[in-house]
Amino acid sequence: MSWKGFQKGALRAPQQVKARFNLGDVTKDAIFIDAERRFQDLEKETKKLHDESTKYAQAINGMLDHQIEFSKATEEIYKPVSGRASDPNSYVDDVGNAEGLRACEEYVIIVEELKASLQPELELIESRIVKPAEELMDIVKNARKWIVKRDHKQLDFDKENNKMKKLQEKKEKTAKDEKAIWDTENKLEAAKDDFDIFNNLLKDELMRLFAMEKEFILPLFQSFYYMQLNVFYTLHEKMQSIDIGYFNLTLNIEEAFEHKRGEIQQQAEAIPIVKFKTTGQRRPLKYQSRLGIENGSAGGVGRTSSLSSSGSVRRLTQDPYDTSEKPPPPYTNGSQSLDIARSSSTGSNWQSAAKTKPKAAPPPPKPKPGRLSGVPTVETVTALYDYEAQAEGDLSFSAGDTIEVVSRTDNPQEWWSGKVGGRQGQFPGNYVQLNS
Repeated sequence: MSWKGFQKGALRAPQQVKARFNLGDVTKDAIFIDAERRFQDLEKETKKLHDESTKYAQAINGMLDHQIEFSKATEEIYKPVSGRASDPNSYVDDVGNAEGLRACEEYVIIVEELKASLQPELELIESRIVKPAEELMDIVKNARKWIVKRDHKQLDFDKENNKMKKLQEKKEKTAKDEKAIWDTENKLEAAKDDFDIFNNLLKDELMRLFAMEKEFILPLFQSFYYMQLNVFYTLHEKMQSIDIGYFNLTLNIEEAFEHKRGEIQQQAEAIPIVKFKTTGQRRPLKYQSRLGIENGSAGGVGRTSSLSSSGSVRRLTQDPYDTSEKPPPPYTNGSQSLDIARSSSTGSNWQSAAKTKPKAAPPPPKPKPGRLSGVPTVETVTALYDYEAQAEGDLSFSAGDTIEVVSRTDNPQEWWSGKVGGRQGQFPGNYVQLNS
């Protein structure tokens, strides 16, 4: 941004804040507002058209690439089984899944040929769908620059208009005020001329753009449909003509899977290393802790007697991870026993103390609601002119219709919301008159 553009932006900033919060007089053109709303939809849908067509071409390439990589990964799994990696003595032709290896190699060749066959169709998607969508996006971006320029001219016009009203509302005007009024009148007239030029131009040109949009989209959609059919037809024909003996195409998917799997699942489950089960028992304690438990204390008093007992000697000679016997009883913390003894010696009873503790009073109930003052009256307006919906969500009506107001602002130059004849939508506030 140039320094001059930065200065203009700084001067327009206060008026932008006023326009955002609807402070002061803000110029609103209902026709242009509706056209800009349609233009925003065009911007969004054009970008989506470009992005989705690009993703489609990438998805076709990605699908074929994944098919090739899947086959290569399967081939790498087969290679050690065929004796290529771990055991030098197993390099025998009839050992392993040599048939599966050949099927993987043939499948990779077929998919690579299929990818080459589809490349012209994918290039057509790029040239006939993606590129035209990019050109439409460039047109839309240029139109957006004109809309931004028009908004700047509106800010300049509203700023000078509000300034003129403030000067004219002053009761006692000085010579300086008269000079300011004269200068502001000239600026206001120039700002209005600039705004009218851009506003009228866009209202006319945007409508022409919307009309050409339909003519632009129709051939794109038709081209995409036919190219999609060509892609699917080529995929079907190529995959249907695969003649790899490893695949039995006379069986359905489940039958072919069960036929190939055979009894390999039971054989794999019979290998001990594929299983890992836990007993759910507690982990055995260390020797000293077990000795202390057997003697009834945590400190190890009476270790000699426990060592001399046959049961203790038997436990020491056993494998500490042997779970054939019942697990030892849970360990009781010594500090917990001391706390219990102390509470019993002092005669304190925490439960009785909790019972004797006074309870807090419950909070007072909420005040009762007052009587209803009655159902509010429905606000209505009368249509002054006929209005035909310009976009989805608009409310059409004829002059003289009574419209029930759902929501509105104090400014009749804005869009209001209402209902008529069981239909609800938005309508320009300057097309109606409030009913008393």
